Amino acid sequence: MDPDQAVVWRGPMVMGALSKLLNQTSWDGVDILIVDTPPGTGDILLSLAQTVNISGALIVTTPQKVALADAAKGINMFQKVDIPVLGLVENMSAFICGSCGAATHIFGQDGVRSLAEKTGTNIIGSVPLDPTVMEGADSGRPVTLTHPDSKPALEYANIATTLIHKLQKL
Repeated sequence: MDPDQAVVWRGPMVMGALSKLLNQTSWDGVDILIVDTPPGTGDILLSLAQTVNISGALIVTTPQKVALADAAKGINMFQKVDIPVLGLVENMSAFICGSCGAATHIFGQDGVRSLAEKTGTNIIGSVPLDPTVMEGADSGRPVTLTHPDSKPALEYANIATTLIHKLQKL
């Protein structure tokens, strides 16, 4: 596909591509497959939940009210289809100033904590807004490799470890 053109697929096309990915790919040696989906409760996510054996869902949200509303709906949907919600991750929790170390809560504060309390879901990570994450993503070298001792890298490692432990208990 032309990288400058939009991919405009309806639900059946996406599910066909996902089915090919899941069923016509050799997954030998893979212990965990993570499927990153758009937020909310769209048709694609519901179809995925109904057609794939999903061990659990991780809800990633910013502390922004509109994002929290989508996250709450996602949690509710997974509960309705009997898929365990493994936890919440607060993305872009605060911007940490590179000069003085002060935290600025650009997207709000405490919203994820409130959502966790309201839904009975655990927060398993809080990733700050950090330019090194963007730089790593743009260069194809994740922050866990380029800055392994940074706050975001340590949070990602903690989230991964927590998820592995939760999945082993299922």
